[in-house]
Amino acid sequence: LPSVQTSPIIPKPRGRRAHYATWGFIVLCIFAMYHMEQSWHHLAEYITFYFAALQIGALLRGVCNLMEEIWHVQSRYRSSWWRVVVACLSPSLRRHMLLLLISICAYMALFSDTGLQLFLNLILLCLCQLLSFAFGLQVRSPSAVEVSEICEKNNRNVAQGLAWSYYVGYLKLVLPRLKDLISEFNRANNNLLKCKETWKLHILLPVSCEIYDDLQKADSHIQYWKDLPALQLDRAGTKWRSYKQSIYTILGEDKKLYYCIVEYAPPLQSLYAMSQDESAAFSREDRLEQAQLFCRTLGEILQHSKECVGCYRLIVYEGEDDSHLLSKEILRHIRQQHLEEYTMCEGNHESTTFLSTEPSILISDSELPRPLRSDGF
Repeated sequence: LPSVQTSPIIPKPRGRRAHYATWGFIVLCIFAMYHMEQSWHHLAEYITFYFAALQIGALLRGVCNLMEEIWHVQSRYRSSWWRVVVACLSPSLRRHMLLLLISICAYMALFSDTGLQLFLNLILLCLCQLLSFAFGLQVRSPSAVEVSEICEKNNRNVAQGLAWSYYVGYLKLVLPRLKDLISEFNRANNNLLKCKETWKLHILLPVSCEIYDDLQKADSHIQYWKDLPALQLDRAGTKWRSYKQSIYTILGEDKKLYYCIVEYAPPLQSLYAMSQDESAAFSREDRLEQAQLFCRTLGEILQHSKECVGCYRLIVYEGEDDSHLLSKEILRHIRQQHLEEYTMCEGNHESTTFLSTEPSILISDSELPRPLRSDGF
């Protein structure tokens, strides 16, 4: 069964639409120049000149950054001058230098300027670029979309760090042992959790990041019942550190009780606390974006984890208008999973009593967070 269910509140990874749009505008520009009936020699002069200006600007920007970073070579770059150069001039060092040489060669081939005239033109280009940098006329800060895309591609978001920490420090330890703990619990509790297909940890992921320490306060139809046996491990200098999960009863609209191993994802609580702390400079919009990215990243990590296969269910939800939203959402996913399991078992003609056993929460493995773009949230 899939670990996650399609949810409109989880953004997809960004595609290449901006790249395709760039080439579309290039074609439009070429088409416009073709119909302007200008001399191709004249157009080549302008294109070469502006192209050289762009490459010179990129290189000068890197050199100016280098003048600052040489003062931090020990603290930031572990006394490696090569790291300083690569940090300031890459990819300028590899791409822009070559493109600049090509532009200069093309300029010299197209025009009959003397060496002195060529040198004067290069000086003027450098002066224009440096004036632009000095007055902030050309260098702009990246947009929110660009910052988000860069951080996501390089795993530098707060949410991605939290997701990996949650997985490595908790889920990777607990989930592979979960079914053994449930078996131990069943032996002492008259086989209460009967359906092995639903022996999973159900992780609640509210996009609002509003997490209750007591689930009953979130929804009065959800009541604490018992804990699974504790898992004890030696961790980071702490002997016999204890990890345990709680079983809750959920009251359905039919007045029946359903049992479910469920808990919130604590990192979302950290995101909420950051948004309430002025020193974190973390706005509500930042929190929403990072919560969505956390959900997607966590889903992707678990999808590729062989140790955790079949041991978890994620549920992403939003909205606080209904006081019983959470219990309804859980039961909705229980029924949805029941239908999926029935479809898989239909050929065996086996009757099941799924709804009288442990519930399991679904969310989508396939459609996970989409960052800030036209294809995003």
